[in-house]
Amino acid sequence: MKLKELSDLLGLSQTTVSRALNGYPEVSEETRRKVKLAAETHSYQPSSHAKRLATGRTHTIGHVVPLSSHEMINPHFSDFIAGAGEAYARLGYDMLISVVTEADQERVYRNLASGRKVDGLIVHGPKAIDPRLALLKSLDIPFVVHGRSDDAPDSYSWLDVNNRRSFVRATQFLADLGHSRIALLNGLEDMNFARRRRAGFLDGLASRGIAPDPSIMFSDEMIEPNGYRRMQQLLAMPVRPDAILAASVLLAMGAARAIQEAGLKPGRDISIVTHDDQLSFLRDHNAVPMFTATRSSIRDAGRRCAEMIIELANNPDRAPIQELWEAELVLGSSTGPSLHLAKSAKAL
Repeated sequence: MKLKELSDLLGLSQTTVSRALNGYPEVSEETRRKVKLAAETHSYQPSSHAKRLATGRTHTIGHVVPLSSHEMINPHFSDFIAGAGEAYARLGYDMLISVVTEADQERVYRNLASGRKVDGLIVHGPKAIDPRLALLKSLDIPFVVHGRSDDAPDSYSWLDVNNRRSFVRATQFLADLGHSRIALLNGLEDMNFARRRRAGFLDGLASRGIAPDPSIMFSDEMIEPNGYRRMQQLLAMPVRPDAILAASVLLAMGAARAIQEAGLKPGRDISIVTHDDQLSFLRDHNAVPMFTATRSSIRDAGRRCAEMIIELANNPDRAPIQELWEAELVLGSSTGPSLHLAKSAKAL
């Protein structure tokens, strides 16, 4: 059934029917109920085009992805988009993904905002100080940041994991197992989340009286080969680390591969704790997970960010929405007491 057919059936204008279906306040509650009942009875689904004509909005949310960040080959981005897509489909929205060069980002943001091609935007991979945020504020378009920058975080909407606290907890957990030489395999530290994770790592060491060693702290793109390469470097040191804290399960997998190739066993010879975004293609359904991890679902984050931006698009005067999620520490087979502690316990 088309909009005109539904409006003729009800004896109402097409504009009134569209506004009733889209929740406009100037439509009476009685008319709204009448229209919704008829739409359900006749299985009417408004087209995107009809919605746009009735509301002056696109019912589309934009994602601008800079090429140099490698987001399109990053499985974290894929899972985030899968979660966001679920929410868009449920709430009747479309998604527009623009893949651009770093230098072209400002032009694309301005084009999307001035042409009203989207009702809102989700910002990915915020840096510690991110010029995109000031730009988007000046363009007067709703946006939600997945993560945070250090630049006035109270002035915009964001959803983030408590990266600092989760890495404090993970570091303390390793120290309490008797590990004192703990290496850090971090993400790129111009990114806000990686800076917060390093700060949490340092706080955790300090809380247990362990001096940090910069020679065993690394910052890399979070891919498996980098975890493997850095672990090989660590194993070649005169005094190797007895534990690893990794910012991504991909880095942890690379580190575990290097450890096993050296004839050692994760959890026995060297402990590993990682942050796990519960990537769909790496989901661990074993009774005891492969890795001890601080766990938070990036797919759930994508779903929630989509809900937040739609809420902001529907309520332009709403105050910023800010959510800080805590990660769950899940025990796996990759951690155990330090060899020194284990030998001391055995001697007793």
